[in-house]
Amino acid sequence: MLTLINKEIRSFLGSLIGYIVIAVFLTTISLFLWIFPGETNILDSGYATIAPLFYIAPWVFMFLIPAITMRLFAEESRTGTIELLLTKPLTDFQIVLAKYIAGFSLVLFSLLPTLVYFYSVYNLGAPIGNIDVGGTVGSYFGLLFLGSVFVAIGVFSSAITNNQIISFIVSVFLCFFCFIGFESISSLQLLGPIDDIIIKLGINAHYMSMSRGVIDTRDVIYFLGIIMLFLLFTKTTIGSRKW
Repeated sequence: MLTLINKEIRSFLGSLIGYIVIAVFLTTISLFLWIFPGETNILDSGYATIAPLFYIAPWVFMFLIPAITMRLFAEESRTGTIELLLTKPLTDFQIVLAKYIAGFSLVLFSLLPTLVYFYSVYNLGAPIGNIDVGGTVGSYFGLLFLGSVFVAIGVFSSAITNNQIISFIVSVFLCFFCFIGFESISSLQLLGPIDDIIIKLGINAHYMSMSRGVIDTRDVIYFLGIIMLFLLFTKTTIGSRKW
């Protein structure tokens, strides 16, 4: 399993794909935080906070993570190497998990450089260090969990087709719906008291909860449950190829 994880990570970082994804993410975030005028510009806000990062990042991830994951299984299916992969001494879930960990690793690599933003704002505060550290840590955990869910969705989308473009489109749609779709449905106020339950089915409600700096076990269980659900969907899809 570790061999497969290393192979996928090397495949990302051994080509331009991984570096382009990281560069696009950091460039987009940097432009909104430091260059473009507006509410997301840290220097214009007058407050020592990197909260705009956690507002912008999910929308950037919504497109970049599908771009990372679209090839994981789709390319294997297109080239016919999926059959060879399935003959390896690994269970279907181990194969799925290895692909998932490789995709999440690239997301983690893209987030690590943003700690420079935190360090910069920390020193820009008056006095130095005048920043909500607890809220920032909670927001980072929330963003990691959100990215984890998007990777799981992307892996599933890649497993259901051998076309990378279709995988990308399906993944973007599912990420968008899981992130904001339930909230949009509840805003129609068609189901009365059930609307509050529908909101909690969406990722955004739990992401915003963690962004307040409180790591609630209910939010953690929700994220882990969604990740496991899509990984099991992927395992079922991959397993069906053996029949």
